[in-house]
Amino acid sequence: MGGEKGQSVIAVNGTGMLSPGTATALLQPLRRFVSPALARGSGQTSGWGPAGEQAPDQRYLDQALHQAALYVHWPYCERRCTYCNFNKYISTSVNHDAMRDGLVRETETLLGYSQVKEITSVFIGGGTPSLARPSTIASILETVARVTHVPHNMEVSMEANPTSAAASRLAEFKAAGVTRLSLGIQALCDRDLRILGRDHTAREALWSLEEASRLFPGHTSVDLIFGRPGQNVASWEDELEQLIALCDHHVSLYQLTLERGTALYKQVQEKALSVPEQETMAWMYQAARSILGKAGFLQYEVSNFAKNGAVCMHNLGYWRGRQYLGVGPGAHGRFVPLGEGETQREARIQTLEPNDWLREVRRFGHGTRKRVQQSELDILEELLVMGLRMNEGLTHQFWLQRSPGFDLQEALGDAAEVKQYLEDELLVLDDRGLRCSWEGLALLDTLLPTLLHQLQLSYQKSVNRSLPLTCFVPPAPGPTPTSHPYERKTCNREK
Repeated sequence: MGGEKGQSVIAVNGTGMLSPGTATALLQPLRRFVSPALARGSGQTSGWGPAGEQAPDQRYLDQALHQAALYVHWPYCERRCTYCNFNKYISTSVNHDAMRDGLVRETETLLGYSQVKEITSVFIGGGTPSLARPSTIASILETVARVTHVPHNMEVSMEANPTSAAASRLAEFKAAGVTRLSLGIQALCDRDLRILGRDHTAREALWSLEEASRLFPGHTSVDLIFGRPGQNVASWEDELEQLIALCDHHVSLYQLTLERGTALYKQVQEKALSVPEQETMAWMYQAARSILGKAGFLQYEVSNFAKNGAVCMHNLGYWRGRQYLGVGPGAHGRFVPLGEGETQREARIQTLEPNDWLREVRRFGHGTRKRVQQSELDILEELLVMGLRMNEGLTHQFWLQRSPGFDLQEALGDAAEVKQYLEDELLVLDDRGLRCSWEGLALLDTLLPTLLHQLQLSYQKSVNRSLPLTCFVPPAPGPTPTSHPYERKTCNREK
């Protein structure tokens, strides 16, 4: 789901759910009543925070409630890569008309349920979206423009495989409305591409990159995987140098993750192939950071590097905790379903299998299979994990907008373990907020368990001082939506 394709340098909970390739974005519950646990004994039982504390500004509230990004999942591929465990399907007879109609209808339905007034960005992932018809992409974007406001410079990203066939259609996708391309190059070594099960060659990859850069100047990204079988630091450095001579916009780097059930996992387990040691992969990551930095790329997130401001705005929305809708088989979403009379942020997952999803969309207007109301602690945990992935980290203002009265110092700064991270210069907690240092960003996966545990302890102490928090958004008028047999869980205040 929405984000650059691949496996993150940092795996969170082993699911990939919080990684860039399948990033689950965040949305803060809006317009809450704040309990005395956050009001700090001020006697206040409603409002934004303790007496005398400045409330988040109305502009932020309006944007958070009425804006969202849109992720669209195209589930089909021509072949399954040996390392891939994403929700994708191999089919030689895709019903393109049915998929177009299903994606358009689900987009309409979820826009109605969320009642967002503006879609800020669109990301079309998969699967292999470049196998879709350009007219399908155009129909989705036309639906968005018809139902909501669309900024004139809205980013519309699409993942594409760098094959000759796909590259020949890039101009059609641009005409359909795509403004930014993410090329799944993954490697510039034909041997490694064969091991990964990719269906392109290094020559095709470079030609596709040249064509993409011509059509989308300043808005082309490439994905690369390191830690591949047989790879070493020297060959990785040569590969990067070759790549950045051609791509001066955006690079996403992912450490290869061996996922159970994949062909590559089996080959490594059977010792037919071997991957580099963890120490070698750490050197590869640091070498890439150094090479890209010297070439003028800014590392703005754990796995993502941009030059001349060519950041992915859609992914920034995930990491900054903004609302988004997920459309298509297996897509994830985070939004407040005001149109369904709900007032709390929900995590949603669409039905995985395309044919089942299509049947549900035809019957109910959407294929939402699971929806879970998120507690305040759930949201703060996601904000912490996602926010620390960015080089900017979490500012005090950013955190307090989402958790009035429960600041970063109280949440994390008083713990002995966190103080040790600060002394070791892995974390920085200052007037700006909380962020990783250069060294700490590479070790974020080792820092997060301690930080999450401390957040849970501090939050529980806050709650124990008074009543549980209550999340609230003024209900929106409107008809009751068609019922749907999805699984649903409600928000629990305690973890």
